Amino acid sequence: MNRTGLAITLAVAVMVGVLFAVYPQFDLDLAGLFFDPAKHVFIVSGNPNDLSIWQSLRHLAEALTTVLVAPAIVAICGKLILPHRRMLIGGRAALFLVVTLALGPGLVANVLLKDHWGRPRPIDVVEFGGPDSFMPWWDPRGACPTNCSFVAGEPSGAFWTFAPAALAPLQWRVLAYGGAVAFGAAVGVLRMAAGGHFFTDVVFAGVSTYLLVWAMHWLIFRWRATRIADDAVEQPLARAGEAMRRGLVRLGRLFGGQTDKPS
Repeated sequence: MNRTGLAITLAVAVMVGVLFAVYPQFDLDLAGLFFDPAKHVFIVSGNPNDLSIWQSLRHLAEALTTVLVAPAIVAICGKLILPHRRMLIGGRAALFLVVTLALGPGLVANVLLKDHWGRPRPIDVVEFGGPDSFMPWWDPRGACPTNCSFVAGEPSGAFWTFAPAALAPLQWRVLAYGGAVAFGAAVGVLRMAAGGHFFTDVVFAGVSTYLLVWAMHWLIFRWRATRIADDAVEQPLARAGEAMRRGLVRLGRLFGGQTDKPS
């Protein structure tokens, strides 16, 4: 996570943002590549066999994200259960993975944007047989009430793989970043093929997720004023684990009919 990656991401955001703001028709044209005008359906949703394959691919993508964040969750839970043992992975890495997943795909994409940016999905706009008017990416005044098109939620989760890529060994890091881009783009194309998102929804899902991951990596690992050591994460978890253990012991005594003797 260096300034070069940040500069590239911001450049992509500016170029795509300006181009598709000046020529919003491009979003409709790209969505139209996946639309069958003879059947009036998007190519994935119009074929039951394709729909079954698509669902399987969606589950596979979700499973991959779960596998990548699982060590961090297991490490944190393990520290709470066994507070005197070292964490499965470093405390900072565990915190970084969990926080970026919760804030990026979780809060920013699915709560702040998708539930408040009223852009209708391709499948819902007039140009593809729906009831709503098309809205360019920058305009949140669409008819969609909730769970809207901007930004793309599932691609946000796929682009979150920037976070584990940032923790890869240095010699593998460029390849890991490339894999994250490819994974997010592939999920985005599949969502476009189902009529679920426009091209700009996918691009800005990647941009917003990368910026969030970049910022958290800088805060936790690099910026001197805020960077923390692994022990700074492990020690509060250990104290919380000890407090939970004491609480469980007291509950056990209470429900077992025992009381603490006065000292």
